[in-house]
Parts: sequence; structure tokens; C-alpha cells
Amino acid sequence: MSTLNFRVRWLSKLNTLDLSVAHIRLLIIFGIFFLPGTTASLAQVRTAPKPITLQLLHASDQEAGVPALEDAPNFSAVLNALKNQDANRDGKPDYPNTLILSSGDAYIPSPFLFASDTVFGSQGRGDILIQNALGFSAIAFGNHEFDLGTTVVADLIQVKENYPGTKFPYLSTNLDFSTDKDLAKLVTQDGQEASKIPNKIARSTIITVNGEKIGIVGATTPTLPTISSTGSVTVLPKKFNDKDAADIAALAAEIQTSVDTLLTKNPKINKVILLAHMQQIAIELKLAELLKNVDIIVAGGSNTLLADKTDRLRVGDKPAGTYPILKKAADGNPIAVVNTDGNYRYVGRLVVDFDSNGVIIPKSINSKISGAYVTDSQGVAAVRGKPDPKIVAITAALKKVIIAQDGKIFGKTNVFLNGWRGDVRTQETNLGNLTAEANLAIAKRYDPQTVISIKNGGGMRDNIGVYTFPAGSTHPEDVLKLPPQANPVAGKKEKEISQLDIANALRFNNGLTLVTLTAAELLAVIEHGVSAVVPGATPGSFPQIAGLAFSFDPDLPAGKRVRSLAIKDSKGKIIDVVVKNGQLVGDSTRTFRTVTLTFLAGGGDGYPFPKERVDLTLKDTVPSKRTGLATFAPDGSEQDALAEYLATNFKEVPFAQKDVPSAEDSRIQNLKYRKDVVLLNSLIGGRKSSKLNKKF
Repeated sequence: MSTLNFRVRWLSKLNTLDLSVAHIRLLIIFGIFFLPGTTASLAQVRTAPKPITLQLLHASDQEAGVPALEDAPNFSAVLNALKNQDANRDGKPDYPNTLILSSGDAYIPSPFLFASDTVFGSQGRGDILIQNALGFSAIAFGNHEFDLGTTVVADLIQVKENYPGTKFPYLSTNLDFSTDKDLAKLVTQDGQEASKIPNKIARSTIITVNGEKIGIVGATTPTLPTISSTGSVTVLPKKFNDKDAADIAALAAEIQTSVDTLLTKNPKINKVILLAHMQQIAIELKLAELLKNVDIIVAGGSNTLLADKTDRLRVGDKPAGTYPILKKAADGNPIAVVNTDGNYRYVGRLVVDFDSNGVIIPKSINSKISGAYVTDSQGVAAVRGKPDPKIVAITAALKKVIIAQDGKIFGKTNVFLNGWRGDVRTQETNLGNLTAEANLAIAKRYDPQTVISIKNGGGMRDNIGVYTFPAGSTHPEDVLKLPPQANPVAGKKEKEISQLDIANALRFNNGLTLVTLTAAELLAVIEHGVSAVVPGATPGSFPQIAGLAFSFDPDLPAGKRVRSLAIKDSKGKIIDVVVKNGQLVGDSTRTFRTVTLTFLAGGGDGYPFPKERVDLTLKDTVPSKRTGLATFAPDGSEQDALAEYLATNFKEVPFAQKDVPSAEDSRIQNLKYRKDVVLLNSLIGGRKSSKLNKKF
């Protein structure tokens, strides 16, 4: 190799070092032009890339439920309108350098996902076909991808007969798939062009936009083993506490290794986007300050709606922060963090300039262009969008299957049943009470000694009912929370609760499990349930309960928050005081038979349940062998329990327990909002219980 060629190659790697432009210029001058034996000209040295404008269209937590029958086609209309925008009508898109990316949770167990079994031959295929039609170039692994196990993940990624699989790579730098027999065979070499590795898994990929190569790296929450079903996939770092700075730093180091490797092997790349599915945007914001050579982070898992003042939002929605959030990275350069709400409700759009060194120029971000674009009918009209015919066809086929489920009625309710993510993960709700009661009722059939029911708020995925506003109003005080509406096509009347309502709210259909807890173990379980309650967080581990009541102080240290805890009968009468004034009362080894979710009994969400257990769910595949009135779900599963409970108790007389604010919650009393009355007999929120509210 000639001296000149060596020097030019060496100089081409300079932009991977922490050197200023001035330093590089000096090195060029002295290293080439002033050394003997060289006759190089400026034309022989690789010139710096030109500044470019990038349009990033992004999503996270697509998680199709029933609303996606309308929202997914609308999402495609808005996405494609923004991608093809031609304001000056010159026949060319305004932003030719466009990327379409997602930070994960492309699907979730739901009636939408399961309808694909009938329509496309296997569950979830409709979801993936929609991702393909939307044109995602890469998607990071979220937690819900693994909810049904790694066999399902592999089935959805791979090409099958009459099914193309994912036309994009799935990414995650901190998941080691080599240890899982289902997914190991799908892993490919990192840093390849995304268009060349569909149906594959990698840590990183490259997307070339009009000759400009952009690095894409994926990352997944290290809490994955406790919130999903990861099979034998190894998750790094193995130890992770989101409140521990050292653990955040260890996660950042995992990501940085992939970023550095990608840039070292591709020295011409100076733009990197991280798809980070961390469940809490606070973690992505911390990562932003710890990483080098990353320009944009697409957050995921927290459903955080970032927007600016120019963005019109869906009725009742409020931004959780400004779009984008700008931070200073560890290399001193600006880094943008973006996110939108999930479920196909918004398209995220970031239009930003990069300078010749691949550094974003924050001042180039125009709030009138960048931000959250709502996908309701008004949002579609605003951008003059038209739904993708392929996605319209997919959702139409799924809709036929789903509508058939809406005509199977199991009960009635006079009230809106609250399954909002932000509520079921932070406070008691009437839907949480109802489903916990249903689990307790079915458990008593197996073991009459069962007195307690504990489930997690994260297992509840939607309301049963309608949350809306009067026309022209967006004021919170004007909100209308209505019971389920009629569906004449399916023969469903107003206030009726259908199979579809049940399946949509309890999408995971967790199995039920009996365990025996000592008083000390019960306290530990409840303490764990409220340990992650902090301002702004929506922990999936937050409990919903029946058969007991407790109070907690969120301002006290985790593990010492429970102030009162009592076992209560169906009339609200105390049958055992377990905790008083923060202290365990009586024999700590006395026991209580408890029903919980099989997911939690196995350590899901980090719950410390004892290992000895009895699973109630019958793993059958033949509905004709199931017992009771509800045969659409296996006996002993959560959906089956709720359907049977409604049919027994609320078929003729509607359920009527209204949802109340935290100040009136009675089973789970947050002392930040109310007085502690747990140890008072037959009281609901300080009031005598009504006839309909005695199911306590």
C-alpha cells in the first residue's frame, strides 16, 4: 500500500474520533501536504458529507386492539400523506430523505391479533402485514412481542406459505437470541442494509436514503423477563434497577458497544438513531445523556405523548412533554428524544437538519412541521390523506371475525368500567375490582377456603365502555364516561357486555393460580405492588384486589409503605387485621389462600409469590369440552372467570359500581389523597356501603 493511500484511509476514520473540525484540518495539512514524498491534492482526500434534512416518521406501541380497525387505516393515511407531501406541487416530495421506524410493541395479544388465526391462518399475521404495508424499515423488540412466547415471535418473523413474514429486521442490542432455540436461527450479522435482511434479527442495521447511510440500533427494556415470556433469550444487563444509576450506565454501555462497532466498521456513517423500548421515558432521557454518537432516540413502551402548541390532539388528550425533548449527549452534541402515544393514535414526525459532521441542528426543527399528528378523521382530512387499500382490506377481514364476538352477551353495566392505563396502574378502579372479584369467585369453586384475589393493573388493557367528549368540547370536566354502546350489526344493545368487551379488556387472558400466603408473605406481596408508585410512573405491577383492603403512603421508602391491611368478607366486615400502624399484627406465619394470575405466580412483574402453587387453567383446545356458559376461553382463565361472573351476577341486574377518584377509593387507599379508614368495619371510602357495592 502506498504512503498516500494509507494516509487517506487513516484520515477517513478521523470522524470516528472525538476531534474538532479544526484539528482534522490541521492533521490534513501537516500529514499530507507538508510531508515529503507526497503529491496529493484536496480532490484525493474524501470530502465531508454535505448537510442534509431528514424526515423521521415514527411510532411505538402499535398494539392493535379493537379501535385499530379504524385507527390503523387512518394511521396509514396520515403517514403516507406526510411521506409524500408536495407543498409546492413540483411532483417531488418535500422531504426526499425520509425514514419510517418503530420502537416496538408492533402487536399485543388481543381480539385483533387472535382474529388473524381465522383470516390469515395464524395469530398476529394481520398485525405484521400492516407493519409491512406501512413501510417500516426496522422495528425494535418491545416487551409485548414476547407475550405469547418465542415460538410465536419466530412464526411471525419467518416466511411461511402465503405469508411473507416481516419485510423488515427486528432489532435489539441487549438481547442475546443465541440461547433460544426458536430465535437463534433468525439472527444475522449486525450492520447490514435493512433492505437486505427482512425476516431477520440483529443488533443494528443501516438504511441508505438517497445515498446517505444512517445507522439504526435497537434496545429493549432489561425488565423484559419479569414482564413478558422471553423463553431462553438472554437479557442484558442481567441485573437491572431503573432507580440505580449504575444499572442505567450498564445498559448504556451495552448500547454504546453496538453503536461504536457499527461506526468503526462503517466510518462514513455519522448519523445514528436509537430505537429504545424502555417502558419509561425517564430511562430514555437518562440514556440520552450517557451515549455518544447517537443523534435521535425514538422512545417506546411508555405511551408518552410528546407534542407542541401547534399540534391538535385527540379530544381529552394532554401532552406529557414538548416534542422533541432535546438533551446534551455525553459527547457534548445535542440529541433529540421523540415519542407519541401508541395504538395507532398518532404519527410522530421529526424534520431536522444535520450539519456536515452529522450533528443535528436543533434550531432547524420547526414546531409547525415536527410533532404529533393525530390519526382521527379530522387528522386524516387535515393532511388530505387516503388510507392504504391493503390495510383497509386487512382490517375489513379482521372486523368480520371480531364483530361476531360482539354479539355474544354475558352481562350488563350501567356504568363505564375504567381500564385506562394511567388509572389501573396507579389506583383502584371499578373494572379492577370487578375482575378481581370474578377471579375470587371462580377460585372459591376450586377451593372454598380462598379469601384473597390479587392481580396486576398491567394485565388490563382497555376500558369496557366509551370515553368521549361532547362535540366541540375538550375540557376535562366535560368528559362523558359511558357504558358500552349498542352494535346493531352484531345485535348488541346499549349497556351490554360482550365477549369482545371482555377479550379486549383482558387481552392476555392470564391463567389463574392458587397460592398460600403467610401474613408476612402477604405483606411482602402488597408492598411490592406499591413499591414502584412514583410521580409520573405507571407501573404494570400495581395491584387490583378483592377480599382485602389496605392503605399505603407513597412518600415512604419502598418496602415500608403499607400502613393498614385487613382481610374483609363480601359485606366489608373485617375478618383479620394483618397490618396496623405499619406493623405486622399477630402470628406472621398464619396463612391465607389466595388466587392470583399464573403470570404473577411465576415471578412476573417481580412479584415474590411462593413457588408452591396450583394452576386452575385447563390447557384445552376444544371449546366443546369447556364448562359453564362461557366457552370462548379455557376454564380457569381470566376471561372465562369474568364472563361466568357477569352471567351469574349481572345478566339481569346491571353492574352499577361507579368508578371514583383516588380520594374515595376504599380497597386501595392512597394516603396522599385520603384518610386511612381500612380498619373500620363495613365502610366504603368512609361511607356505609350500598346494596350494589357490598361486593367488597
